[in-house]
Amino acid sequence: MSQKSNAESSAQTETVQVIVVGGGNAGFTAAHAAAVRGRSVMLLEKGERDMAGGNSFYTAGATRIAHNGLDDLQGLVEPDERHAMTVVPPYTAEEYAADMAKVTEGRNDPELTQVLVSESQSTLRWLNSLGLKYRLMYERQAYERPDGSYLFWGGLHVGNVGGGEGLIEDHTRVAAELGIDVRYGHAAKSLVVNDGRVAGVVVETVDGEKTILAESVVLTAGGFEADPEWRKEHLGEGWENAKVRGTPYNTGDMIAAALNIGAAKGGDWATCHSVQWDAFTAQNESNRELTNRLTRQSYPLGIIVNTEGKRFLDEGADFRNYTYAKYGKEILKQPGSVAYQIFDASLRPMLRSEEYEMPDVSEVIADTLEELAAKLGIDVESLEKTVSDFNNSIDRNIPLDPNIKDKRAANIEPVKSNWASPIETGPFYAYGVTCGITFTFGGVKADTFGRVLNEEGKHIDGLFAAGEMLGGLFSGNYPGGSGLAAGCVFGRRAGSLA
Repeated sequence: MSQKSNAESSAQTETVQVIVVGGGNAGFTAAHAAAVRGRSVMLLEKGERDMAGGNSFYTAGATRIAHNGLDDLQGLVEPDERHAMTVVPPYTAEEYAADMAKVTEGRNDPELTQVLVSESQSTLRWLNSLGLKYRLMYERQAYERPDGSYLFWGGLHVGNVGGGEGLIEDHTRVAAELGIDVRYGHAAKSLVVNDGRVAGVVVETVDGEKTILAESVVLTAGGFEADPEWRKEHLGEGWENAKVRGTPYNTGDMIAAALNIGAAKGGDWATCHSVQWDAFTAQNESNRELTNRLTRQSYPLGIIVNTEGKRFLDEGADFRNYTYAKYGKEILKQPGSVAYQIFDASLRPMLRSEEYEMPDVSEVIADTLEELAAKLGIDVESLEKTVSDFNNSIDRNIPLDPNIKDKRAANIEPVKSNWASPIETGPFYAYGVTCGITFTFGGVKADTFGRVLNEEGKHIDGLFAAGEMLGGLFSGNYPGGSGLAAGCVFGRRAGSLA
């Protein structure tokens, strides 16, 4: 076991009441919750300040909460003149729980889920009271209608001002106001255990190894998605080739440290959150400048083909935020782990500008499908047949409406269940995508307050977990925005006891 029973005698030893390991959304939330209770808190961030923020920095900031519509969100979201022309449907706790069960095929922990959905809004309001800022995510979750109004869809309506970068900026400012000691360049490696209780951590810094003692340790250091060997071992062959969307520091160190002292594994270690990710842009891993803009999430409007020119999934199975986290895996299975999203001239204006008009986007444009196939290195006849068969199968009597599941289907194999539009008007646009891994679903097992459990189901005294380290909420897929919400809810819960 990794433990230092004589840590008190170390020349490099510090003492604090609460240690939080990991400086992303969950870690900061846990630190805030402990600090407002008057606890002395030290937050350890593996990265230096210019690389800090964990995966949270790389997100769009979308956070899924239960609510009763736009009136219920007043006082939480920033004012916007568009509110007067906006419809935000209620998203109840029952709908939230049903979505969690649907996308995970019932493999989500029911107790963790119940806490997540019931405390999601109140936790965001608490963070807002501390100084975090939220808004309605018009550019991601609503299309402007012909009359100038907006209809939000998919249960995901609220996000941070400034996206992930704004989220971490707000958290960092609040931490300073609360007197939290944030230590950058502090890589936690093992846990200190005294008389069966977790009593601190051993960290590596530029000045060498040191021991920090505490009454409680909260682990929020993410999953193991940034370690190719761990990915290959637990997710399977080929996953070592996935692109790391977020922080390069989530290598499973603290999961291993917790397991080494007897923590039980939690959640689904064989699946993860993965998306369609720009395949060919230079520096398409852990890009601090482009962050989430390297995703390609307007795919429900077009078609996706592999390098053989064939469709292989239902692009319109559901709203984007219920399918995007599992389709990266489907791309990984294709020849060369590459596919192409294809749109025609009529669809191109509807694509998200933040993603499809970013610098150096992998975009291929051609006046004809034949020319497009040639530029992509795809067999011309195969691509033309795929597009022709798709176009001819569309029920064009149903109008296209991307704000609802319009049942405008392409009745072909594989079916496209909604938003089927013919690919027939040049010029044609193709975007190369591969698999971008976001975070792994397996972690450590804990109760609903983040108290880490051993194999016998008993608490490991002094040890808590939250964020992506907390296993059990997700499996195979997840509803967009529920990861940041879970980090907030269970970070706050862990910090309220630590």
